[in-house]
Amino acid sequence: MLSIVVLGAAAGGGVPQWNCGCPNCVAARQDGSVRPSTQASIAVSADGAHWFLVNASPDLRQQINATAALHPEAGSRRNSPIAGVILTNGEVDAVAGLLSLREGAAFDLHAHPRVLDVLAANSIFGVLDPSLVRRLPVAIDVPFEPALPGGRPSGLEVTAFAVPGKPALYLEAGERSEAGDTLGLSISSRGDGRRLVFLAACAELTPEVRDRLAGADLVFFDGTLWRDDELIVAAMGRKTGRRMGHLSMIEVLPALAGLDIGRRLFLHINNSNPALAARSDERLAIERAGWEIPADGMEITL
Repeated sequence: MLSIVVLGAAAGGGVPQWNCGCPNCVAARQDGSVRPSTQASIAVSADGAHWFLVNASPDLRQQINATAALHPEAGSRRNSPIAGVILTNGEVDAVAGLLSLREGAAFDLHAHPRVLDVLAANSIFGVLDPSLVRRLPVAIDVPFEPALPGGRPSGLEVTAFAVPGKPALYLEAGERSEAGDTLGLSISSRGDGRRLVFLAACAELTPEVRDRLAGADLVFFDGTLWRDDELIVAAMGRKTGRRMGHLSMIEVLPALAGLDIGRRLFLHINNSNPALAARSDERLAIERAGWEIPADGMEITL
């Protein structure tokens, strides 16, 4: 069995974004036709008691406080059911929340060596006590079972795979894209084989990516933008989705229409995306195609 909690579904900045007055952010503040959402992350467990976070968003403290399953055990002064964090990239959206986990709790941090190198090069992440927080390299296409405290088996099997993408925004000037900059994760229950796939960023739907998605019981897929030039048309930015390492929803919907996938959810959705509005034509289009936009706090059991 897999238990999943959607901690946040939004792209960087969340919805509403602090400095944004776009229609979606205004609606999220005022009339509720757009749900407020924190930045993208999920929590996964095979036993319902010990949890692994996929990415650590800047909103992590808020997300933990809003999620009962991640609260300390009643009657105990200091503990946490969070056994580990698995990073899919080195973007601020994915790593800034690690700084909220610095108060002396033990957990394992799993990431590709390129991302671990980024963390090691920034001394602020030294607040994570190395005697408590093990930094464990993740190899591409090599399954591993993240451990519970004391080395006990978690019942999860995780396989990271390379996804077309780009280096983190703050590294773009000095880095070229390499395997490991953007990972997808295939996470399975060792008990019954139920499987989810998580891709918060994807710049191209290659045959290899499609093969990873095929047969999954649940897919979280990059839903940053509705259309590639969305930010430019809305006068909210100068980059296309592909320039930022993201496919648009209107590209994903037909590309994955015939693929054998159980439940389909978009994640990492930018505040500019018109599909956020509950009664928009874009929302109706994704729902007709069998896709969902999750709410923060959504619980799923496979």
